[in-house]
Amino acid sequence: MATITRLHVNGRDAALEADGERILLSVLRDDLGLTGCKPGCGEGQCGACTVLVDGKPVRSCSMPASAVGEAKIRTVEGLEQDGKLHPVQQAFLEADAMQCGYCTCGMILSAVALLEQHPTPTEEQFLAAMDGNICRCGVYNNIRSAVKRASETLAKNPQ
Repeated sequence: MATITRLHVNGRDAALEADGERILLSVLRDDLGLTGCKPGCGEGQCGACTVLVDGKPVRSCSMPASAVGEAKIRTVEGLEQDGKLHPVQQAFLEADAMQCGYCTCGMILSAVALLEQHPTPTEEQFLAAMDGNICRCGVYNNIRSAVKRASETLAKNPQ
């Protein structure tokens, strides 16, 4: 059993003592109090648990915490800067791209990763990036609108 004593989360080193075989989702929520990522299917299929590891979306419910190593983890809690929502978060609010909110954090982080890689994504890039993020409420058109709105905002005001 390997113990992890540090994770780099949201721009800071977080000291902890956790069994490295525990899933990253559990360590983030239970040990570090970062509850934005949600437990969903437990199989990496629904996307509610999505976090960014070195800028790439990963399903934290199926990744052992020890697999992160020295990588940089970003959760939805780490998107806000200087008291302002990230443009993707703001766009989700403005486009009413959430109802129950359970999938929202995973959707937002997948969208952030998409826009960091493809600032003006094609429809195919959007669909590929958001594939596997399931919204039980079915507000997919609003999510598409939010990502387009965030893309336009970021083009005017890069982060």
